[in-house]
This record gives sequence, C-alpha cells and structure tokens, in this order.
Amino acid sequence: MWALKKLYYRIFQFVMGVGMKLMPWIEPIVISGPGSVKELPSVIKKKGLTNVLVVTDPGLMSLKLLDPLFKALDSAGIKYSLYDQVQPNPTIDNIEASLKTYNTNHCQAIIAFGGGSPMDCAKITAARVARPSRSITQMRGLFKVILPAAKMGSLLPPTIFAVPTTAGTGSETTIAAVVSNPQTREKYPITDPVLRPRYAVLDPELTVSLPPQITATTAMDALTHAVESYINKFYNNTATSVKAVLATKMIFSNVEKAFKDGKDLEARGQLLIAAHYAGYSFTRGGVGYVHGIGHNLGGMYGVPHGLAMSVIIPYVLEWYGEAAHKPLAELAEVVGVATSDMTQPQKAKAFIEAIKDLKKRLNIPEKFDCIKDEDISTIAERALIECNPLYPVPKIMNKEDCIRVIKSLQA
Repeated sequence: MWALKKLYYRIFQFVMGVGMKLMPWIEPIVISGPGSVKELPSVIKKKGLTNVLVVTDPGLMSLKLLDPLFKALDSAGIKYSLYDQVQPNPTIDNIEASLKTYNTNHCQAIIAFGGGSPMDCAKITAARVARPSRSITQMRGLFKVILPAAKMGSLLPPTIFAVPTTAGTGSETTIAAVVSNPQTREKYPITDPVLRPRYAVLDPELTVSLPPQITATTAMDALTHAVESYINKFYNNTATSVKAVLATKMIFSNVEKAFKDGKDLEARGQLLIAAHYAGYSFTRGGVGYVHGIGHNLGGMYGVPHGLAMSVIIPYVLEWYGEAAHKPLAELAEVVGVATSDMTQPQKAKAFIEAIKDLKKRLNIPEKFDCIKDEDISTIAERALIECNPLYPVPKIMNKEDCIRVIKSLQA
C-alpha cells in the first residue's frame, strides 16, 4: 500500500510540474534601494488608486517604521486606512478584522508592510475581498481562490503592494500565505497564483532596526526556501535553480555581517535580494518537510516561523540521505565548503555541517524544549497532510519517519 501511495504522489508531482511550466507567471515589479518605500505612493497614484488599506503589526507601529510611508501617502493625496493588529502567525480573526477595515473604508488596494505575518494577513484579506462567500478554511490548500471564480465574483483580488521589513519570507514574490487557527492549533497554507503581490519594495533601511536574532532566523528562513526548492524534483526550471543558488551564496556571505552590524546597508540589501530570489525559487520549486513540520510547530506552540526553519533544516536534510546528496553537494561547492578530493556524500555532509556551524555563530538553538510527546503524532499527521502529495521532495516520508524526525528535535 505504501508503495502505491508513493507512486501516486510522484505521478501527482510530475503532472503538477508539467502544469506549472505551462502556467502564465506574472512577476512582481521590484522597487529597490535605500529609501525606496517613499517612492511607493507615486506608483499607487499612477495606477489610479486613491484609497488603500495598510496591514502591519503593533511592533512596527511602535517603532514608527511606517511614518515615512504615511507621510508620503499624505503628500500624494492617497487616503489610507490602517489595520495594525496582526499577530505573529496571523489568525483567522486577524484576517476577518482586516477584511472588515478594508470593506468599511471602501479601500481599493492593500499595502502589506512587515514580515511574513503582515504579508500573510494581507494576502488572505485580499482573497476574502475577492471571494466574500468563501471562508478561509474553504480556501485552504491549492488553487482554492482562483478555481471558484465563476461562482464567487470577480476573478482577481485587489492589488497588493508588499513592503518587507525582514529579509526572510520572500512573501513579496510568493503565491502562498499561511494562517493559524487557534481553536484547532493548526497552521496551514493557502496557495494560489492570484495571491502574488504585483509590486515589491525592497528598502534595506526598513530592516536596520531588526534585532540580531530576528535578522538571523529570518535569513535562515530564506536559506531554507532556497535549499528546499533546489533539492526538490519536477517543479524546478533553470531560473528557479539559478536564483536558489544565488540566494544560498548571498545569505552565507552576508547574514553574519548584518547580524553583527545591523546598520550595514550593503549586507541588509543583499539579504533582501537573497530572500526575494529564494521566494521566487520556492514559488515554483516548492518547499518540503522542513516547512511542513515547522508550520505545525508554529500552529501547536506558537514557534516563530524563522526559528522553526532554522532549527529543523539540518535534521530533515540528514534524513533525506542519499536522495539529496547530489544537489547538496552542488550547494557545498557554491558556499565554498567542498574540496576537490571530497566524494559527493562528503560534500553533502559538509554543506549540512556548514548550516549547523552558521547556526552556532548566529546563536540559534539546536533543538526545541516545547515539543510534548503526546502532540508528536498529531504534528506528524498534520505535517504530512500539508506535504504529501504536493511537495516534490527528494524522498517521501511516512508517518513513522516524520515522528522520528520530530522526536529528534526535542531538547
């Protein structure tokens, strides 16, 4: 039975890979450089938009990080409404409150300002605007926003202008958004091409105030996107592979600089570009079990996404074993930890060890102290529901495999 399941998963992934190569992809227009957030209102105005919703979180508001944007919007004569209560791991209630603000103030577009959580909240808010009769739970999974278009109203959600303040999620270029359900302690993705932002503002000045630990874990999140995409099967093309390689190299070269000196705008800018490349890569190439397990640790215990990715990635890469040796060996050469006399398995191991060493230098823990034995089976089940058959991973996990990996994460 397991052999038949694995065969079905691979057939599904192969067909998906063919379909993804035939899909039309609209890339976000990128506005980049120090101070570039001030250019956004003129772009909005040129599109004929005069009333937008700004989605962000309380922490960014307290830092007054949005003040330059607000001032520029006022100067451009663009009315804006604010939803600033997004929680880490945004909830269904967050999204419904954001939707209410959008509708009450008759907004025309959305500015997502922040890390992955405001981005996710903004994207799913846009989906709810376009599909008012479809609940968030009903949109869980793949293509659940665009496919019901004929029955649910207008085809496209409102335009999303994405302004990342962390160099991690790459959400400004992805088709995915993640939501948490506190009642069931689940965290799951909604994935649909219409959720992809149309504009991305990569302003390194907005990341200068990030604490070192957030700088580290968000960069490791981007690294996970790049690595999981690169080692996957079927979905990748030349562009996704090239951007995954570039992202991996740029993160290894710049994360410690930004970690040690938060005002290093060059390193900050490079990390933003790397996160964007990694987001581009996994948008088509997909992610894997690091994300599946990490999402569910976030849903179960509120573990921040970047921290989850940082801790989990070496354990899953080791579990893949021989199935991932070739691409991991190639990445080892990219980051300079392979030598000519090494075998392919040795190079792959060297890359995994390089990730572990980088984590130590960034003061990232090796394991979690929150995982309870009684929750492991549920976490594994939910992770596999997310991952199989959608993610084209190097080697397919069953429940027992997943449980063993999760147990290895316990402190």
